[in-house]
Amino acid sequence: MRRLRTQVAIVGAGPSGLMLGHILHLHGIDSVIVENRSQEYVVERVRAGVLEQGTVDLMRDVGLGARLAREGLRHSGVYIAFNGQRHHIDMEELTGGRAITVYGQNEVVRDLIDARVASGRPLHFGASDVAVQDIDRERPRVTFRLSDEEHEVTSDFVAGCDGFHGICRPAIPPTKLQTYQREYPFAWLGILADAAPSSDELVYSLHQRGFALFSMRSPRVTRLYLQCATDEDIDEWSDDRIWSELKTRLRTADGWELIEGPITQKGVTPMRSFVAEPMREGRLFLAGDAAHIVPPTGAKGLNLAMADVWRLGSALASYYKSADTRGLDTYSDRGIRRTWRAQRFSWWMTSMLHRSDSRNPFDYKRQIAELDYLVGSRAAMTSLAENYVGTEFD
Repeated sequence: MRRLRTQVAIVGAGPSGLMLGHILHLHGIDSVIVENRSQEYVVERVRAGVLEQGTVDLMRDVGLGARLAREGLRHSGVYIAFNGQRHHIDMEELTGGRAITVYGQNEVVRDLIDARVASGRPLHFGASDVAVQDIDRERPRVTFRLSDEEHEVTSDFVAGCDGFHGICRPAIPPTKLQTYQREYPFAWLGILADAAPSSDELVYSLHQRGFALFSMRSPRVTRLYLQCATDEDIDEWSDDRIWSELKTRLRTADGWELIEGPITQKGVTPMRSFVAEPMREGRLFLAGDAAHIVPPTGAKGLNLAMADVWRLGSALASYYKSADTRGLDTYSDRGIRRTWRAQRFSWWMTSMLHRSDSRNPFDYKRQIAELDYLVGSRAAMTSLAENYVGTEFD
């Protein structure tokens, strides 16, 4: 067995684990990152693409904002579409200059992996049999197998950044963990298409046939979504059927039309809300999807994860610099407060823009009335804008 000693063992090399490792590196704190997936899988999986102002600021502050500044697509607002009309919400004006930036999660991961490799600190992909042990002792351990060799990493702290299906959250005794969750009665059928964006802003649309979202990943790649059944068979959705349904749900009276192109990826994503409390047990800290899942309507998942590791990285820096434990002691409570704010907003956006499973005409009329109020009230638009672009990390 190969035995290693580090200050912080990080389980998971997604954006949260990689960003935490980078923040710690900048503070001179050693870490080992262990990931059970391959590097190719971690980089290429299609996930979030909307970065809050706080995430953009964090990338810049840690020295990783150059490519983001060149290639990211800054958006000052969004369109809300219903009854065949598009309504623009100018988030930048409503929030005093804050905005969102479209920059795919896989691009964030590429930047973070490059920074990790440049740091020379350990990063292990393709690990198997990963386990967390002794989280309530002074020296917790992470064990794993790599290239048929067993490894044991002893550390001061463990950061569980390994996602909803990871091994870190289950390492907390059930008697010490409370979970809250909601399964939604619909899913998203999402596609990537080689097509230039046909709108200058994202378009969220409520249609009688269901929700649709126009988004993008670059000046040449479009990302689009359709509300569908949770058990939808993707094989029944030909490219022609997808484009036809998207055009139907997104068509507006101003003549705006989608630009079509070859569909390169498509899949069905179920939707859930999930919160684990607390986000700390002993020397184990949960961050990102290991601690919370939000429906993607509010674009909060990646951004919540970045807020988590900003907070955890700052707390660990204070601990190693001056033995100050206040940041570590308040990490969970602060994170849970921010998580529930994001859950509320994501639930609100989801319930406002998706047809209910009952198909009750009352529900649809109520949604139209809510959207009509939203686009006609500066106060309501400001509330959406403040939540969408995100508050400063705290």
